[in-house]
Amino acid sequence: MKYIIVLGDGMADEPLENYGGKTPLQMAHTPEIDRLAKLGRCGQLLTVPEHMHPGSEIANLSVLGYDVPSVFEGRGTLEAASMGVKLEAGDLALRCNLLTIENEKIKNHSAGHISNEEAHELIDFLNEKLGSDKIIFHKGVSYRHLLVIKGGNKQLACTPPHDVPGKPFKDYLTKAKATEAQETADLLNELIARSMEILPNHPVNQKRKATGKELANSIWPWSPGYKPQMPTLKELFGVEKSAVISAVDLIQGIGVYAGMDVIKVEGATGLYDTNYEGKAQATIDALTNYDLVYLHIEASDEAGHEGNVELKTKTIEYLDQRVVKFLVEETAKMGEPVTIAVLPDHPTPCATTVHTKDPVPFIVYKPGVEGDTVETYDEFTVRKGSYGLLKGDEFMKALLTDNSKL
Repeated sequence: MKYIIVLGDGMADEPLENYGGKTPLQMAHTPEIDRLAKLGRCGQLLTVPEHMHPGSEIANLSVLGYDVPSVFEGRGTLEAASMGVKLEAGDLALRCNLLTIENEKIKNHSAGHISNEEAHELIDFLNEKLGSDKIIFHKGVSYRHLLVIKGGNKQLACTPPHDVPGKPFKDYLTKAKATEAQETADLLNELIARSMEILPNHPVNQKRKATGKELANSIWPWSPGYKPQMPTLKELFGVEKSAVISAVDLIQGIGVYAGMDVIKVEGATGLYDTNYEGKAQATIDALTNYDLVYLHIEASDEAGHEGNVELKTKTIEYLDQRVVKFLVEETAKMGEPVTIAVLPDHPTPCATTVHTKDPVPFIVYKPGVEGDTVETYDEFTVRKGSYGLLKGDEFMKALLTDNSKL
């Protein structure tokens, strides 16, 4: 048996008053996903442990069956792994966004989805002006970058910028949670202030201003941690060979620590214009050599953060027609059965534009195994599914359970 997990990041939502009380999942035309729901078994999954923030890092670790409180060391450490940045003892890693601040408020978390080329030029500039033997910026993808503070203290209260759009940035500056972390908190806030002084006049931002684009006029460090100690999927569940396909550094980093090979696809952007077909083909190709493929597609999450209902609905339809349809058709031709799971990691409601902790709907389709009574796939229909409400490692165990034991 082979396995594919199709992860539509942030795909779940809440009923929208201006859209007849429906969610984007309910509005989207998804015949292929609905067919999997009818043929497979459905349920809900709690992906965010109590007292933890509903970030993609937390939720994706949960989907993969990890005991998140025991292994999580911050988002920055995971992204460091995807970038090939080797963390030493005492290295504090943080996600470092390039973002837009306007009128003293966080206008958006992504600097208008700045291009890699523009962002890399700015990160080089930040290293030149603000970097040192202790402070190192590492280039990532679009607005997502890495900041390493050697000897930094992780006992910090940091706010994800996508959680506070439109809020005064000064209300969410880094705070120390312990006296010994005050020096690190002060350093991070100083770096934010200095970045706001030097970034607006950089040629990249001057060009963006002239063309009406959002400015990357500040950095925003968050999710601090040290190098994590994580068992691999082989150690946890006996999955011999696994791979991850994603445009997002965070997901690739989780894959590295989980013992998965990272497969990169040309044209994968993390947005609605990502290379859906290329990622679907890469998934099918990977099944030749891997037992499990984790296919992560970010587009719906970004649309949710923008509050763009129409775009989010369209990204779900793209997932259905340009990914799931192909996977179902191609796996049906294979000599070995392939289990396909479809789910989001967390909801990203368009009305609030931030992640929530609500359980997510999932499908597990196993060829030859009788389905349950669910006819279509959305946040509410799956409540009738035979899996019920799962948490912890229960989803992965359900996914990997041998057909003969069902």
